[in-house]
Amino acid sequence: MSLLDLTPSSATHPRKVGRRTIQLRSDVFDAYWRFAAERQQVFHRRAAGDPPPWTTDPIIGRHKFTNVYRAADRVSQALIRDVIYTGPQDIEELVFRVLLFKIFNKIETWELLTAELGGPLAWDRYDFATYNRVLGAAMDRGERIYSAAYIVPNPGFGEERKHGNHLRLLEHAMASALPERIAEAAGLREVYELLLELPSLGPFLAYQYAIDLAYSPVVEADEREFVVAGPGCLDGISKVFADTGGLPAQEMVAWIADVSNEEFDRLGLDFGDLWGRWPTLIDWQNVCCEVSKYTRVSHPGVAGVSGRTRIKQEFRQSPGGLEFRFPPKWKLPAERTAQLRS
Repeated sequence: MSLLDLTPSSATHPRKVGRRTIQLRSDVFDAYWRFAAERQQVFHRRAAGDPPPWTTDPIIGRHKFTNVYRAADRVSQALIRDVIYTGPQDIEELVFRVLLFKIFNKIETWELLTAELGGPLAWDRYDFATYNRVLGAAMDRGERIYSAAYIVPNPGFGEERKHGNHLRLLEHAMASALPERIAEAAGLREVYELLLELPSLGPFLAYQYAIDLAYSPVVEADEREFVVAGPGCLDGISKVFADTGGLPAQEMVAWIADVSNEEFDRLGLDFGDLWGRWPTLIDWQNVCCEVSKYTRVSHPGVAGVSGRTRIKQEFRQSPGGLEFRFPPKWKLPAERTAQLRS
């Protein structure tokens, strides 16, 4: 058995959020907090070097779920460690590297470019034809250069292939003095609005890129300022809440953040935070996405707006070790790194 009841009830109960009344699906609402606590325990057990299995929950043990903390995931860790804090730290180069990495959002693509072109990759040595050739050759070999995590629309700059148009998008961003404008931004929302001006970048991607830039020393942006809910989060919210009282998804995520401490206490759950850092809005948004997946198995009778019924990805342990690195400005306790053992 999992930590959760596999036979969900239809019981709901009301909560007041400001002047609105929302209806919680009691069992799925509790599942949200139980999942978050157990998934974070898995992170800490792995970080401490404990041998598997790291959980007795068969669903978490079998399937792939992202970490509660977005910054702790494999791709975010590569971004922080190998992209942001490796190479020149001036504003223009940092923004170039972050955007180049995030457009493809695939570690292997970054490693390919670095190996072929020599690292660290730099705007002052950028050449469209060279980058375009390397990426095109990889596609011709049948390699995937884009992550499946996000759907990244083609910005349509007139190039024959999608990756060429994305390179042109990157050039457009740099030519429009985006790095300097981001550095002058007053907060996360202003960074987000600047990114939203880029062709083909919708609200969800612009927000994700803004969070990634917030890991860097380019801007002082507070992750607690606001959130943009992605498709997975919307599905999770539709399962946790029978009725949101007309409140938009971002307000529901903010409410989840507000009540998080008391809900863990209510259920007697020991949530092991990130060495003193409590989850922020982007993290609770992530948990909504993962609960959307988890409940396809744990609560199959609760349908979400996506209509999905299976968890496609199974957990595969990464070979070798991973040294955790988080933004220095978070001021986490020193030497909080870990090796994940194979």
